[in-house]
Amino acid sequence: MHLNCLQENLRQGLGIVQRAVATRTTLPITQHVLIASDGGRIKLSATNLEIAISTWVGAEVEAEGGITIPARLLTDFIGSLEPQTISVKTLEAGTGIEIKGDRTNATMHGADAGEFPPIPTPTEGVVTQISSKALRDAIRQVVFAAAFEDSRPVLTGVNMHFEGEQVTLAAADGFRLAVHRAPLLTAVEEELTAIVPARTMAEVERLIEGDAPVDLVVNPQRSQVLFRLRDIEIVSQLIQGTFPNYNQLVPTSKDTRAVVDLAELRRVTRTASIFAKDGSGIIRLRMEPGENAPGHLTISSRAEEIGDSEGQLEAQVEGGEGRIAFNSRYLTDVLGVLEKEKVALEMTSPSSPGVIRPVDDDAYVHVVMPMFVQW
Repeated sequence: MHLNCLQENLRQGLGIVQRAVATRTTLPITQHVLIASDGGRIKLSATNLEIAISTWVGAEVEAEGGITIPARLLTDFIGSLEPQTISVKTLEAGTGIEIKGDRTNATMHGADAGEFPPIPTPTEGVVTQISSKALRDAIRQVVFAAAFEDSRPVLTGVNMHFEGEQVTLAAADGFRLAVHRAPLLTAVEEELTAIVPARTMAEVERLIEGDAPVDLVVNPQRSQVLFRLRDIEIVSQLIQGTFPNYNQLVPTSKDTRAVVDLAELRRVTRTASIFAKDGSGIIRLRMEPGENAPGHLTISSRAEEIGDSEGQLEAQVEGGEGRIAFNSRYLTDVLGVLEKEKVALEMTSPSSPGVIRPVDDDAYVHVVMPMFVQW
């Protein structure tokens, strides 16, 4: 293999695939990145056997071939170079590469490309397409609600339910639930549910750029999913199991509903969170309707050894007075991903789940379990 490419292009390509490089593994080759010529371009690939990321970089290919090089070594070295055209050539022994630049000459030992784990590219199964913005927004509004601990593996993923011209993404960790519905550009011929690891979804969101549509393929065995972006492919194993019936977890009625300005709610919540850190993370919300004037939403928190905080917002309150307490992190997380100017807070009782949703947008709903406090 012999190729010439811009340092900046190679650096960006390595930055794309490095998140799939294994960190702790019993298979050392998965700590390498595969460099191979492919149709007049460079193909860079990395995998930890659960997720694989490949990207293509423009280059002048003088001789075809491929090799694997330790990912961290190559990434750090290329990142240290100044912008320039660099030459990458495999050594005669075929177990390393020589990199030449304007004032640089280095060799790196690697392994034969044939030792690298094969990266599947599903082409058959359920195939559909979605706009990049719709997928990016959907992932951003649900992925943070997935569980970190794998005591229940299905909760560490994002449930994707395809039906007709719509896909519904849902994530839950036992204390909160996020659900987002997005339109598909290509309708699916059969209804399908797939649980994609939250880490994979986070990487997809990170890598989406521009407005090119995203292709999705779920293989016939329902064991792998492919996301094809522009010049990037992400292949991931799916989580096997049954995701909870989240439709049953979304309250269908409410006794109190408060509509407030999102920016103001973020500000007051952020202030209350400062005190909540030393007060078991508890934020109290009190919704009070007004008789002949707008109602109010009062947000408070307190820590015995530090002090307390109370902020009040003007709100359109429907129903009777309502009181509920949330974990401050859960509240700030969901407020951070909303985009509409107004947000609605809904509740039935202090011990029942609260619902947070953007106003005039039925595509998203967030459910949070309350914390039990003394009022």
